[in-house]
Amino acid sequence: MANPLYDALFGRHSGQATVFLQMQDGTALTHGQFLQQAAQYAHVLNSFGLHPGDRVAVQIEKSPQSLAIYAACVQAGLIFLPLNTAYTASELSYFLEDSGARVVICDPKSQETLAPIAQATGAQLETMDAAGEGSFAQKAAAQPMEFATVPREAEDLAAFLYTSGTTGRSKGAMLTQNNLLSNAEVLTRHWAFSATDALLHALPIFHTHGLFVATNIALLSGCKILFVPKFDLEAILALMPQATCMMGVPTFYTRLLDDPRFDRALSQHMRLFISGSAPLLAETHKLFEERSGHRILERYGMTETNMSTSNPYEGERRAGTVGFPLPGIELKITDSTTGETVAQGDIGEIEVRGPNVFKGYWNMPEKTAEELRKDGFFITGDLGMIDADGYVQIVGRNKDLIISGGFNIYPKEIETVLDAQEGVLESAVIGVPHPDFGETVLALLVPAKGVTPDLDAIQSHISEKLARFKLPKKLILLPQLPRNTMGKVQKNALRDQFRDLFTKS
Repeated sequence: MANPLYDALFGRHSGQATVFLQMQDGTALTHGQFLQQAAQYAHVLNSFGLHPGDRVAVQIEKSPQSLAIYAACVQAGLIFLPLNTAYTASELSYFLEDSGARVVICDPKSQETLAPIAQATGAQLETMDAAGEGSFAQKAAAQPMEFATVPREAEDLAAFLYTSGTTGRSKGAMLTQNNLLSNAEVLTRHWAFSATDALLHALPIFHTHGLFVATNIALLSGCKILFVPKFDLEAILALMPQATCMMGVPTFYTRLLDDPRFDRALSQHMRLFISGSAPLLAETHKLFEERSGHRILERYGMTETNMSTSNPYEGERRAGTVGFPLPGIELKITDSTTGETVAQGDIGEIEVRGPNVFKGYWNMPEKTAEELRKDGFFITGDLGMIDADGYVQIVGRNKDLIISGGFNIYPKEIETVLDAQEGVLESAVIGVPHPDFGETVLALLVPAKGVTPDLDAIQSHISEKLARFKLPKKLILLPQLPRNTMGKVQKNALRDQFRDLFTKS
């Protein structure tokens, strides 16, 4: 009996002297060295009396060692639970209690805060800093560099990822070995990754994008990772001539465009730029192609599904769309009330089915039943449409739908018009309470650099483009939009901020 995920991603590189991680300072870690370190970590976890299926929570900075803990968990048959380094003590308390984590590994500076939480939840507390030092590493130093891989089945759980919890308690998405492996295999083929690639990796690794997309693809293909702990413009510019591929969020690409050093010459060795985790503005697509000669490939996925769609590697990468369903994955647009499939071109709720779709929410059978249909389709909560050519377009989140005076209003449609206005860098459209209409449309605009948009002129221009019921009741300028670590605009924060705008006299 094998361990499919470990064998495919890690075990295949056993003893190899090929470079896995290249650091900013030019030093490198080979696949073989990485696996030796992971084996030592697996021995430490095993010494804690953990059993296959136990959870290991990890809240540490991005480092080669943090990736080795992931590998160790897979090899030892444990469930890996990466946690955002920005989570507060109260949030961590919930995650540890809900997951039943047996071990939590944190940064030494968090040890004092987490100690009482770990004690209350019965978790063993270990430390590791950004340099890979701490109690966990100390215990590993004397351990053997080989570990007998624990057998697992394809449907056994490999990881938990907690959702952001913007509409209630965070939910622990249960991801199986097959969820992760099947998606990595499809993406590696679809994006033509091979051992000759060098992937520029500046994403966090507590999230699907940086861990289960970027890292897993690199492991499966055998390509080298140019390892950057976080997005650092100088580091990205310095390393790009050595890279062939880069994965990022839209902010990465807008920051590159803000620097005149980013041009065709700098990116001539690149074959692929991939963007996800948040929508990419059509203007960014256009400017990036003009500057670099490369057209960004945009894709769509989420915590519960890994990646579901992608623009083509060869073929038209269409701005404003997320391409087509990936091979082996089904996608349909449904009426959120009836569940029936809507006509092509109509807006509805996106549902996906395939080996990428998670097993359910940990300890939440009712929530699982609400969002994961018996036939395997997952109700994503995203609103979208399929155009005449089959490209999928994301319109917004179902919870962001605005119902004003009985009319359904999709923020994305209005944002597209606003983003095209002179002096506007980007926009966010939300619904806020209104005494007459129940909800009304509010538009928050971020000005382009060094420009003060003429709000009256914008209001006049958009009135020619949008039906009257879709027009924002008010336009407000903001210096920037609130975003999470993956670059997604936090509309819930904006709704909280402006909820009383029209209801308090």
